[in-house]
Amino acid sequence: MTTAQPGSDVPENANRTASPNNETQDSPEKPRNAARFEDWWEAARPHTWPNAFAPVIAGTGAAAFWSSADIGRALLALGVAWALIVGVNFANDYSDGIRGTDEDRTGPTRLTASGLARPEDVKLAAFVAFGLSALLGIVLSIMSSPWLILIGAICIAAAWFYTGGSRPYGYAGFGEIAVFIFFGLVAVMGTEFVQTGFVSGIGFLAAIAIGAISAAVNLANNIRDIETDAAAGKNTLAVRLGYGSSRLLFTALTLVPFVVSLLLGTISTPALLGLAALPFAVSAILTVQSGATGKELIPVLGMNGRAMLVWAIVTALALWWAGAQIAAIQSHIYDASPLGDTEALFYGQIYREGFF
Repeated sequence: MTTAQPGSDVPENANRTASPNNETQDSPEKPRNAARFEDWWEAARPHTWPNAFAPVIAGTGAAAFWSSADIGRALLALGVAWALIVGVNFANDYSDGIRGTDEDRTGPTRLTASGLARPEDVKLAAFVAFGLSALLGIVLSIMSSPWLILIGAICIAAAWFYTGGSRPYGYAGFGEIAVFIFFGLVAVMGTEFVQTGFVSGIGFLAAIAIGAISAAVNLANNIRDIETDAAAGKNTLAVRLGYGSSRLLFTALTLVPFVVSLLLGTISTPALLGLAALPFAVSAILTVQSGATGKELIPVLGMNGRAMLVWAIVTALALWWAGAQIAAIQSHIYDASPLGDTEALFYGQIYREGFF
C-alpha cells in the first residue's frame, strides 16, 4: 500500500481507484460505481451531527437562563454548526482519500477511497457546505457582531486543514484539541453570545462539558483506527498515546459533562437531570475499557453522541426553567419595590447574577 506522510505531496496512488477485484485503474474520472444518495448521506456522517446540535442547544440554554434566548438566532447558529460539520466530513473524505490513508479503514465507506465518487466532486461538496456555513455566519454576524466573521473564517480554515493541506494538524495529534475548541468553546459560547451579547460563567461551563465529550467522540473514532492510522503515517493523539492511555483519556473526557451537571446543580437543582445521560456514557466507557478494537468501537460513537445530545437538551431545559424562576422573582421585585424602576431592575439583576 502506498501512503503519504502529512507533509508530502499527493501520493502516486491518489489518482487510482479500486476496481471490484481490488485492482487499481488509472481513471479517477470514471469511478467504478456512481455514488447513490445513500452513499452521499453516509459520507456526510449523520452520527457526528450531535457534535453540531448539542453545542447550540447548550448555548441557547445558557442564554435562556438570562431570559435572552432568541430562537431565530439559535436556528442560524445551528445552521452554521451543521453545515460546518458536514463540510468537515466531506473534506476529510477527500483529503484522506487522495492521500491513501483511508484504504484499510474500518469505519463507514468513504466516497473518495472507495472510488464511488470523483475526488473533485467530494471536494466540491465540502466547499459547498463550508460556503453555506459562511453565508449563515455572515447573516448572524450582521445581527450581532462583525467580529464573528473573523471567528467563522478561522473555523472554516481549521475544518479544512484538519486533514487538508501539506501539513494537516489532525495527522499530528491535535484533532481532539481542535474539536474541544471549535465544537465546544467557540460553538457554545458563540451561541450564547449572539443571543445575549455576552458570555457568562454558565456558558463557559457548558462549553467545557460539550467540548470534552465532543473530543471524546473524536478520540473514540481514532482509537478505532489506531492500527490503520499508524500504518498510514497518521499520528493521531490515539496513535501517540497508545490504547491504554487513550482509553483512560476517553473515560475522563466522557465524564466531564456530569461533573459540570453537579456544579450547575448548585445553581439550579433541575440541572442535575443532566445525569440522565449517564447510562449512555457508561455504556460507551465500558465498551472502550473492555478492550474493544476496530469495528467493535463503532457503536461507541453513537453512544457518546446520544449522551451528548441528551445532556445538552436536559441541561438547556433546566437552565431555561431556572431563568424563568429568577425572572419571576425579578418581576416581583420590580412590582413590589418602593424603589424607582431603575433601582428595582438593578437589584433584580444583582439577584440573578448571584446565581452565576
